[in-house]
Amino acid sequence: MSLNHVRPWRNIYRRKSRQIMVGDVAVGGDAPIAVQTMTNTLTTDVAATVAQVQAAAEAGVDIVRVSVPDEASSKALKEIVRESPVPIVADIHFHYRRGIEAAEAGAACLRINPGNIGDEKRVKEVIKAARDHNCSIRIGVNAGSLEKHLLEKYGEPCPEAMVESGLEHIRILQDNDFHEFKISVKASDVFLSAAAYQGIAEATDAPIHLGITEAGGLVSGTIKSAIGLGNLLWMGIGDTIRVSLSADPVEEVKVGYEILKSLGLRHRGVNIISCPSCARQGFDVIKTVEALEQRLEHIKTPMSLSIIGCVVNGPGEALMTDVGFTGGGAGSGMVYLAGKASHKMSNDQMIDHIVEEVEKKAAELDAAQEAAE
Repeated sequence: MSLNHVRPWRNIYRRKSRQIMVGDVAVGGDAPIAVQTMTNTLTTDVAATVAQVQAAAEAGVDIVRVSVPDEASSKALKEIVRESPVPIVADIHFHYRRGIEAAEAGAACLRINPGNIGDEKRVKEVIKAARDHNCSIRIGVNAGSLEKHLLEKYGEPCPEAMVESGLEHIRILQDNDFHEFKISVKASDVFLSAAAYQGIAEATDAPIHLGITEAGGLVSGTIKSAIGLGNLLWMGIGDTIRVSLSADPVEEVKVGYEILKSLGLRHRGVNIISCPSCARQGFDVIKTVEALEQRLEHIKTPMSLSIIGCVVNGPGEALMTDVGFTGGGAGSGMVYLAGKASHKMSNDQMIDHIVEEVEKKAAELDAAQEAAE
């Protein structure tokens, strides 16, 4: 729950859901919203897949999904799971036996699509394997692969059809006394996704995995995901998220965190507040921010940094950030620490100096956190 009683208009009241475990990551309940991504390497290329998982883990991912399309991938999955620093979700489509093999290989969770996994008997076999190997399940409803009888009933993919699909599959799991599951109801259409997620949120207390499927490239997919996921998260819906981009999985992780950070739901690393720049700027804001984003990627401590080109908004923004820099005149600007004007710094030295100040502040915050624990 994101609460700020001083500014109640910033409060987000998260939907109450059951808590399950995906490996050692708690999902739902009062657990932090987990960030997920998916590898896009061939699963049979173990080295490449593990490298991608490790890169995503370094970027802060909590859970990584890996596609398991064939028996060779099932065999590779066992080694990937063994070398992964985070829980692995096995993505299963069409072949229910891949789900059984993935559970045996040590997957923390099985993602199965009720529209293409097969009849109820096959689903039951996957449930048994999940139970036997302490594996959770994600029910993955997708507008593009709804069951034939639902398409005949509703005429087209719609929120009602997606919710009904999800509830039918929930019933199968519950009838088999299996409750370690979460659910997603994804579509590439933002409106359809949002409506389906609102419907499923009202119909079950299961943890919800959010995503706008096939969102697009880095820019368009980021915008579409920010709109769709951002609105749902603002409403309190969502326990895990994945930003689906035609891009490096690390970019999905970064965007996912930025969405959560913008809503105050999750914090990791430096939140840079910067102006778009204009003729008033006292230094090159755009190049400075680009450089700082790269130089500060190693900071994991949640903190804020304001980089503002001039004194119109600079001092005001700096009041609310841990470190700030506001452009001035004569080739220098003002450095702010803990919201207060501290000292002047020349523009040609300001990037190195800001990095030093941020690192120093991060160390202070880490030490205070350790002392509090």
